[in-house]
Amino acid sequence: MSELRHDPVQKRWVIIAIERGRRPSDFKTPPLETRVVRTCPFCPGNEDKTPPEIYALRPENSAPNTPGWKLRVIPNKFPALKIEGDLNRRGLGLYDLMDGIGAHEVIIETPDHNAHIGTMPTGDVLEILKAYRMRISDLFNDKRLRYVLIFKNYGEAAGASLSHPHSQLIATPITPRTVATELDSAREHYLAKERCLFCDIIHQEKALGDRVVYESEKFFVFCPFASRFPFEIWILPKPPSHDFALTDDETLMDLARTLKITLYKL
Repeated sequence: MSELRHDPVQKRWVIIAIERGRRPSDFKTPPLETRVVRTCPFCPGNEDKTPPEIYALRPENSAPNTPGWKLRVIPNKFPALKIEGDLNRRGLGLYDLMDGIGAHEVIIETPDHNAHIGTMPTGDVLEILKAYRMRISDLFNDKRLRYVLIFKNYGEAAGASLSHPHSQLIATPITPRTVATELDSAREHYLAKERCLFCDIIHQEKALGDRVVYESEKFFVFCPFASRFPFEIWILPKPPSHDFALTDDETLMDLARTLKITLYKL
């Protein structure tokens, strides 16, 4: 069982997941395959090489965990957090910790081993976003969970151990410190100026124009003033929205187009 341990100096929670040390990719770094690989567990025909699917976009008469799908969501085979069990919050002298309860899922975005969101049909990108929305909405029914993160490692240097297009979801029983800081900053800005912080950022960036990447009807894409690394990009909704699970289909379609254009520009 993994653990969540609190760092009293940095005031942040850290996931200690010893079991993830069993991942084969942790001990060797072969080049990622960029063609269809018979042994790729995410390719059609290899469904038995993954945990049973949580959700799949497939024909109605198609059996679970068989070929014929357009998108699959599965539990991570080497999860950082597990859904089963109690939090078991406890102290260890000065320190605080709890069991590693949460969710860790993999979204297999397409059966095409060599696809890329930047060149996928917009409708396929929309289905990926709908899967995100559905899984976030479902997990928020679990009162133990406070935060859901969707992330995607692209390429070997980013930590991707499989080249087949996929993203990951982690749901945690704590709110990460960086997210809490963002919420506090937005709250303080509103209390001081009675204006939305993110609306002000959009207004400022549009006025300057130097860092604008793209703008659609519902989204604004730009490189932040205090970028932490090259090519850092933010996509802000217009108007601001606090809950991805409440996003309607029309807005998701706009986001799908925006993602494609943004990634293609990269």
